[in-house]
Amino acid sequence: MKFVETIQAGYTFEGAAIELGAGMFDGKIYPEAAVRIPLKTMNRHGLIAGATGSGKTKTLQILAEQLSSQGVPVVLMDIKGDLSGVAMAGKPNEKILARHEQIGIPFKPEGNSVEFYSLSGEKGARLRATVTEFGPVLFSKILGLNDTQGGVIAVVFKYCDDKQLPILDLKDLIKVLQYISNDAKDDFEATYGKTSSATIGTIMRKVVELQQQGADLFFGERSFEVKDLCRLDEQGKGVISVVRLADIQDRPKLFSTFMLQLLAEIYSTFPERGDADQPELVFFIDEAHLIFQEATPTLLQQVETIIKLIRSKGIGIYFVTQNPADIPESVLGQLGLKIQHALRAFTAKDRKDIKLAAQNYPITEFYDVENLLTQIGIGEAFVTVLNDKGIPSPLVYTMLRAPQSRMDILTDSELEAITSVSEMTKKYSEEIDRESAYEILNKKIETATTETATSEAEEKESNEPSVFEKVVNSPVARQVGRAVAREVTRGLLGILGLGGGRKKGGWF
Repeated sequence: MKFVETIQAGYTFEGAAIELGAGMFDGKIYPEAAVRIPLKTMNRHGLIAGATGSGKTKTLQILAEQLSSQGVPVVLMDIKGDLSGVAMAGKPNEKILARHEQIGIPFKPEGNSVEFYSLSGEKGARLRATVTEFGPVLFSKILGLNDTQGGVIAVVFKYCDDKQLPILDLKDLIKVLQYISNDAKDDFEATYGKTSSATIGTIMRKVVELQQQGADLFFGERSFEVKDLCRLDEQGKGVISVVRLADIQDRPKLFSTFMLQLLAEIYSTFPERGDADQPELVFFIDEAHLIFQEATPTLLQQVETIIKLIRSKGIGIYFVTQNPADIPESVLGQLGLKIQHALRAFTAKDRKDIKLAAQNYPITEFYDVENLLTQIGIGEAFVTVLNDKGIPSPLVYTMLRAPQSRMDILTDSELEAITSVSEMTKKYSEEIDRESAYEILNKKIETATTETATSEAEEKESNEPSVFEKVVNSPVARQVGRAVAREVTRGLLGILGLGGGRKKGGWF
């Protein structure tokens, strides 16, 4: 059969591969038309899209656990809080067993080695980074500063380096901005040039805006070491790191800040790998539209640049969202793997989006993609991947396998049991608040204030008149002095015979 031959030819690869499911055509499942993803191309990035309830999260879970089983560490950005079940083995039921029998893949319930991380108070190891680690360029892009404001931030970072003022968190940066615009204004401008107070004020407002989104929870120490994401367990399986973000989904700027810094740190520290047999690390970003929702053009450009370049480090990034239109075209064009679940056409705009979505996939002689997109069942999807030579595979309507891990969340007690014995939780849950710019400048200002007060007191004391001066300069003393002076003068004049008053005769 031509369909089976086409799929077999398009999805047969050299080397290790991930078993995704079986091809479907005219309502029939063909287990011999196996749909696979070559492991070596999993660093080419990808997209998992589909309407709410169409099975995106379960597809993400399938890929994560299959990568882990082949020794690839995985990071899951758990925005909705429904991915924790990947730690526990699933429970087969009649539907799952029937599905796997149809697609010809045995079902084996299995849990995974999982580490939980958090940006806030959620259970798990705390993820933090210092402002200094961002650097002036990336930090300016996050704040959405223009070139002039970005230049000021660069100078502020240089000033802090020169004066040995560590900028660890946002309160450090705010304190430095206040200091150079008030107490140290003359000294700063003498060395680094004049800076507009309006520019400083704008930067300050941007920092406060970021602070109000909860960024204080992220900026600080102990800084997270990205190498801890690349661990294997005792069986050689990749550790799945679940970053719990359910409590920050209404703070997109914090989420995009965290993601961009993490990817930038990985890019700057990981060595070049070229075309390896498998990726070094794979990211799955659920609700990916949050990254781009409030992103400035410069931030989008930074994300696009990192996605283009980070592939050579062996890093794969997979965006999970409702519609391909949620992803900027410049980023969408970089995604080699595409798994498209059902889309819903409730409005004219929805129908237009579906038409555009259908054009994102290779032309196929077997399917009317635009019509089928609204009819795909749960756990089914259109799939196209890059083969081991980097060529897009034929588009195939696929019956997907079920996750081997639990398709539900962990209970509080199960989550507590995992995090309580976690080495990462012990390592990163310690909050360090060492002396930094905030404390150093406060001491400087306090010392300067004390010295000024002491100096003014001493000057006042040195200018204070003595008791003799007070007596001499008092009004009473001056009046007595004038009276004494008059009497002395009269006495002298009298002795000389020149005293005032009427003549009463004389010696002549």
